[in-house]
Amino acid sequence: MLTGVDPITQIQRDHGIVGRADELAMALAVLGAGRHLLLEGPVGVGKTTVALAVCAHIGRSVVRVDGDDRYSESKLTGWFDPPLVLAKGYNQDTFFAGPLVQAMRQGSVLFVNELNRMPEAVQNVLLPALDERLLIVPRIGDVRAAAGFQVVATQNPVEYIATGHLSEALRDRFEHVGLDYQSAAEETEIVRRETGCADFALLDEAVAITRATRSDPRFRKGASVRAAIAMVAIAARTEGPDALRRAAGAALPTRVELRDETDSPLPDVLDELVAEARKKA
Repeated sequence: MLTGVDPITQIQRDHGIVGRADELAMALAVLGAGRHLLLEGPVGVGKTTVALAVCAHIGRSVVRVDGDDRYSESKLTGWFDPPLVLAKGYNQDTFFAGPLVQAMRQGSVLFVNELNRMPEAVQNVLLPALDERLLIVPRIGDVRAAAGFQVVATQNPVEYIATGHLSEALRDRFEHVGLDYQSAAEETEIVRRETGCADFALLDEAVAITRATRSDPRFRKGASVRAAIAMVAIAARTEGPDALRRAAGAALPTRVELRDETDSPLPDVLDELVAEARKKA
């Protein structure tokens, strides 16, 4: 750790984070107060990076869970191994702790990535752990959280595919920090760092194209800075004057969605965005 450097600058340097000073400061304050933290924002804005960077900075060990709609309650809490149960019965030796029980016993941070992709029944398992620091495991008994146990979770906005609403009871147990898309200058710096590209015209154009997908009314869903990173990386390895256009055609279709009422096909719309970005460059 660098001496004489404030914590936010330290985190930014240690973890390669561009900007996000306010979000980092609030996340530090929430965890420092012993509260549970919910980071919310669109895909690709760095929610996971911020969460893990803050935990690392304050020296907290992390048990990670990646949410999806098939995640089960037993996968979160733990399960009994059937062959061992036949041999030894139901006891601690035949029980394999899931990430929630592991984090509670260790006094660690349970990091739940994309919490609102989990089924509601799985989300509800968290309630007593968040509220009372207690979990009742059938045939095992009470699991009480060791000092230091906290939950840090991320979620995408509910309009994203395969996401849902958190219950009011669950949201009430978290403190909220929102993350939105960053400025053009910060996104350009992120792309430069990620790609090592020194062609600032290419960097500016890729970022401008990506940002245009978020503001152009023909798009239902725009792209994150990941699209700009991909465009620059691909264009730098593509020969010819239309390298950026071809890179955009590869990087953007998996990351954007046109509105149903948009008449033009996606390739034509992307060509327009590329041409417009080059005019402004």
